[in-house]
Order: sequence, then structure tokens, then C-alpha cells
Amino acid sequence: MVYKKITMIGTSEESFEAATDAAIDRAEETLNEVTWATAENLGVDIGDTGEREYQVEVEIAFELDE
Repeated sequence: MVYKKITMIGTSEESFEAATDAAIDRAEETLNEVTWATAENLGVDIGDTGEREYQVEVEIAFELDE
């Protein structure tokens, strides 16, 4: 088997956990055989309105077709 890793950035106005889930959910919708994910590099974007956007870099691994 051969795997590939990509980095996705999930965002949410709710929490880091919701941002992580958003990235994983999107990966599972668009990639086949997603096998694991690692959340890294947390950040918060504070807009002019004071609303916060939680951001998480998520490393996604998936199995390549043979």
C-alpha cells in the first residue's frame, strides 16, 4: 500500500474542534480511503467585528489507488 499526506486548513466560528472536524469531513467527502488525521498549528483570526475564526492545520493521510 502507498499513502499520501496533504495539509488542509479547517475553520470554524465555534471552536478548534469544530474546525478540525470541518477539515476531516471535507477530506472524507472528496478523497477515498482517508485513514488518519493529525491536527497541528492552531490559530485564531480576529476580524474587525470582533468575531473569532478558529483555524487548524490538519494533516490528512489517504491510501492511493493501486
